[in-house]
Amino acid sequence: MRILVVEDEKKVASFIQRGLEGEGFSVEVAYDGESGVEMGSQSSFDLILMDVMLPKMDGLQAIKALREKGVESPVLCLTAKDTVEDIVAGLDSGSDDYLTKPFAFAELLARVRALVRRGTQERGAEITYADLRLDPVAHKVWRSDSEIDLTAKEYALLEFFMRNPETTLTRTMIAEHVWDYTFDSFTNIIDVYVNYLRKKVDRDYTNKLIHTVRGIGYVLKED
Repeated sequence: MRILVVEDEKKVASFIQRGLEGEGFSVEVAYDGESGVEMGSQSSFDLILMDVMLPKMDGLQAIKALREKGVESPVLCLTAKDTVEDIVAGLDSGSDDYLTKPFAFAELLARVRALVRRGTQERGAEITYADLRLDPVAHKVWRSDSEIDLTAKEYALLEFFMRNPETTLTRTMIAEHVWDYTFDSFTNIIDVYVNYLRKKVDRDYTNKLIHTVRGIGYVLKED
């Protein structure tokens, strides 16, 4: 497994590199955003660890640039910022997860393994529910005959709903399956993303599909 670490603090980069190599990963390091985009787009990596505060090009810009170049490797953001707005901005840029500095290496390793595992799972055939259709291979979604433009995290959330229709999903379940972890403050992030998803999936349709189960979570079902 090959991992690209994009981190300008050389001591932090060295700490991460040594730890991951000790776990059997092959690790390359870039020290600024521009180099990270160049290395990430010219070679195939199983995972990219991207610091947010980088010289030349910040981490969020670098992630967007990689996604625009067609790089689909999972990205884990490393950031000292932990507000809801900061987290949403990171996820919307195309990252798959985030980890707040300072962090324990054991937690970093757990996130790395979860993202690598998710990236190598077989994606399977199309999923349908009501007039929704999801293509796990192309990462595309349609309602009736209209394609819905979703961010990577909105897509992952909808896929979880569609694989568990008419089942009440708690916020903990959603956090564990869509983000691979759970903690109390993450509730707001889940609510924000469900709201985003509702606007795109239900806003123009009389038959609403995403419903709140008060005090528990959410469910995908027909009215």
